[in-house]
Amino acid sequence: MNVKQFVKMHREEWKQLEQLITTISKHRNAITGDRITQYHRLYQKAAQNLSYSQTYFPNDEVTQYLNGLVAKAHNLLYKDQVSSLKQIRHFFSEKFIKLLLEQWKFVMFAMILFLIGALGSFLSVMTDPLHIYTILPAEIAKGVNPEQLGKGHEAVDSSLMSATIMTNNIKVAIFAFAGGITFGLVTVYLMVYNGIIIGALAALFWHHGKSYDFWAYIVPHGMIELTAIFIAGGAGLLMGYKLFVPGQYTRRYQLKQQAMRSVQLLLGTIPLFVIAGIIEGFITPADISLETKYIVAFLTVIGLILYIVIGKLKLTKVIKDFDS
Repeated sequence: MNVKQFVKMHREEWKQLEQLITTISKHRNAITGDRITQYHRLYQKAAQNLSYSQTYFPNDEVTQYLNGLVAKAHNLLYKDQVSSLKQIRHFFSEKFIKLLLEQWKFVMFAMILFLIGALGSFLSVMTDPLHIYTILPAEIAKGVNPEQLGKGHEAVDSSLMSATIMTNNIKVAIFAFAGGITFGLVTVYLMVYNGIIIGALAALFWHHGKSYDFWAYIVPHGMIELTAIFIAGGAGLLMGYKLFVPGQYTRRYQLKQQAMRSVQLLLGTIPLFVIAGIIEGFITPADISLETKYIVAFLTVIGLILYIVIGKLKLTKVIKDFDS
């Protein structure tokens, strides 16, 4: 085989390896398993071609070319991991959004369970306000006074309140996620139960003509907080569903695989809980107009929508770059 035949036989594979090197260099963390397999195969073949070329065409340009190509492929394959900061940025800008879009049905189901609980308790208390004492825990039912809404916040330590709320909400999310191991039953209970509490309180304030005030104190932090809880609940429901319907795999395998995905979804909610806790600790009790509180709620919703839309557009761009 002469050098021209050699180049003609393998040129297409070398070009493919060059393209993969460029793609992985730009979007390394977003590369798929199939692309990695293809990359490894092409790299090994290029290394074999280099060995052949060094033996039979040691002074030809093709040997220099292959030496450079294999060196670039090797350095990219074995170079140090990207910095922690880049990994975090990649996770929240792409990976978390990708997981969320893939599992949106479970997130929506978690929201539906919450709404079912909320609607049921709202109708019950709306029919008879005394039902509030049956539905809500005694400490909550006795401590709620619609006429005192918005009063007594002067003595509130906002920093402590924010940290306490954050911690409590993250605990709820962890329980909702971990409930997936019970085939999702605990997760279902938590979603419905949280809905029951909100629905019952909403009906109580409705009876006192304080609905506008009540929601002004709920929605600023609630839009983000509930979104995070629905995502955590969706992660638990996903795990529970795969355990209940394992398909062609064993339940042990499904638990291992889905737990990894669910944990990532759960981790992605932590910044949302932090933001919700800050709002609930500093803005919700603040001496500002109810209209301002609704504006804050509106801005949080817009922020969530933009985060998801921009993340989806970025993912679409990455996929197009891979295919081009």
